[in-house]
Amino acid sequence: VLLLLHFVTKKGGGTSVPNVWQSLVELIYDFVLNPVNEQIGGLSGNVKQKFSPRISVTFTFSLFRNLQGMIPYSFTVTSHFLITLGLSFSIFIGITIVGFQKNGLHFLSFFLPAGVPLPLAPFLVLLELISHCFRALSSGIRLFANMMAGHSSVKILSGFAWTMLCMHDLLYFIGDLGPLFIVLALTGLELGVAILQAHVSTIL
Repeated sequence: VLLLLHFVTKKGGGTSVPNVWQSLVELIYDFVLNPVNEQIGGLSGNVKQKFSPRISVTFTFSLFRNLQGMIPYSFTVTSHFLITLGLSFSIFIGITIVGFQKNGLHFLSFFLPAGVPLPLAPFLVLLELISHCFRALSSGIRLFANMMAGHSSVKILSGFAWTMLCMHDLLYFIGDLGPLFIVLALTGLELGVAILQAHVSTIL
């Protein structure tokens, strides 16, 4: 990704009529910039842009690791829980540090919703704190589960279709067209899921 960005932008930002590679870079840039502007509230545009490289790294890592798993005999990095958990916890720790840097102890007011009666405050603070901490865990589990389930189903059905093709029997070959079309449809669906999950995990 870094090499792609370098070669596209080395001549001062590309050309006015973009080629395929420049269009891909611009698409990724816009794809990341929109969530930055929509999801980060209460900050000026210049301050928001400081978070753009970190969010861009998260998105491109998730996207290209998800898509890499669609290549036959490749290794799907994001289908392993430790990888996605490490990614989500590192972002969670970073967000907490930045929250205290920007807001100081006022960051703790995030855990107490406005207009809450005083007797309910300790219970709600504890509930919000647990919810905040488990958000890192749930983000890692969501990406891992979607990638593992989708890729596993494609691999199982692909193996089933290949076994039927290798039966050397005309009846099996004709009957194999059904599983083969299902595998093709699932592959297309899994490509969409890989892109969608990268976007969802970045927003979360």
